[in-house]
Amino acid sequence: MASHTYTPMPDQGAKASVLAYLVTVAVVLLLMMVFGLLMRMEQARVITMGASWFYELMTLHGAGMVGIAGLAGAAIMWHFLRQYVALSQGIFWANLFLFLIGVVMILAGVLLGHFHGAWTFLYPLPGKSMGMWSQGAAALFMGGLLVIGVGFVLLHLDIARALIVRYGSFARSLGWPQLFGHDDGNAPPPTVVASTMVTIVNIAGLVAGASILIMMLVNLYVPSFNIDPLLAKGMIYFFGHVFINATIYMAVIAVYEILPRYTQRPWKSNKVFLASWTASTLMVLFIFPHHLLMDFAFPEWFLIMGHVIGYMNAFPILVVTGYGALMIVYRSGIRWDMASMLLFLSLLGWAAGVMPAFIDGTIAVNYVMHNTLWVPGHFHTYLLLGTVGMLFGFMYYLGKPDEHTQDALLDRLAFWLFMVASLGFTLTFLFSGKESVPRRYAEHLPEWVPYDRIGALFALLVIAAVLVFIIRFLTRLGRAGRDYPRAPLAYAGTA
Repeated sequence: MASHTYTPMPDQGAKASVLAYLVTVAVVLLLMMVFGLLMRMEQARVITMGASWFYELMTLHGAGMVGIAGLAGAAIMWHFLRQYVALSQGIFWANLFLFLIGVVMILAGVLLGHFHGAWTFLYPLPGKSMGMWSQGAAALFMGGLLVIGVGFVLLHLDIARALIVRYGSFARSLGWPQLFGHDDGNAPPPTVVASTMVTIVNIAGLVAGASILIMMLVNLYVPSFNIDPLLAKGMIYFFGHVFINATIYMAVIAVYEILPRYTQRPWKSNKVFLASWTASTLMVLFIFPHHLLMDFAFPEWFLIMGHVIGYMNAFPILVVTGYGALMIVYRSGIRWDMASMLLFLSLLGWAAGVMPAFIDGTIAVNYVMHNTLWVPGHFHTYLLLGTVGMLFGFMYYLGKPDEHTQDALLDRLAFWLFMVASLGFTLTFLFSGKESVPRRYAEHLPEWVPYDRIGALFALLVIAAVLVFIIRFLTRLGRAGRDYPRAPLAYAGTA
């Protein structure tokens, strides 16, 4: 038997590495938001930068937001998981360095080489640009993605090593002895269960992504090396969908760890919790076909499988997390501050973002809605209110000088502005999708422009709120890393 005891004060090296991640995330996130605002302003005809610049920013925005969400989730997961298993700080730093190298390569490929084939880099587009970008620009973009992917693979392999050393197998760190046998109360804590799930699915997704990137890089310089375009698209969307789902599965660890410290109620890994995470470990690997429903060349059974499993995967983790959060908070006397409010809001964002995806995953709806702004409405809700809400909740938690410190009025105003503006921004996307406004178009018809202008206004307000969050975190960097409010919570688990 082994006790999983919370360690209140991380060592200075670990603190520095987590803060380095968060500063990087804050800077890149703000830059990507500005790029998103410029895109909406172009569609709204407020500015005129031209189609080429629009698609370059769209490529950077898509790849950048996915990557930075992954980096944010990794920082949260690593910070809390190291309380239970021995992780390598060197590997953690290596992932950040490789991420920054990859970002520089992507920026060079797009801003200097003018690559604008979108984050999906669908084959054979990178190699057939019709003179819009050079071979080297495409290689820099795809090579940058590959370098970032290698960093994340190293990180997850280190986590896998640490989990197996501590628990003996993934089955035990997922809590299968308690799930399929007698629940003796010694199941691994939620952080360990979630980290195991993310490690399994992300390694699979990243290996698929790295494989197709390597094949496409070879094809770029050896055109006789042919790739099946349908296989390439399937691998790209498998990688992309798994990775972006994993971002919130990593970030939700902040909810599992921080809310119990505020309420003095431990989040227990019961059978329902363990079953939900095990089910999603399997299902998240099979739900990406809803991006491929228009590709009639795929086998019909494959598309139907994605439809059915997509429905099934929409709820297990979300339901147990939402219900668990409500039960932990209910009559707990929780003291609401910026961290707890943002974390609670993030669950609303996650739930709200799942609903449009659930609708879009319906085959009959997908044929009509998937290539409209309905889809950006879904994933902006999921990411902006969900993942980003968890990120800023974690950042406020780390930066709080002590548990009795009152939040400034400006912070609370920024919270309400963030919530209202994010909802307005995402609802503008969803309503535009309902009106059949297509996505990935630089220029919109006159009747669509009013929606774009409303969306641009809400985007500007979101950035204003986020700027307050980031400035507050940066001004507290010297104090960040303290774990408040401290709670003597402990989990028992087999090792």
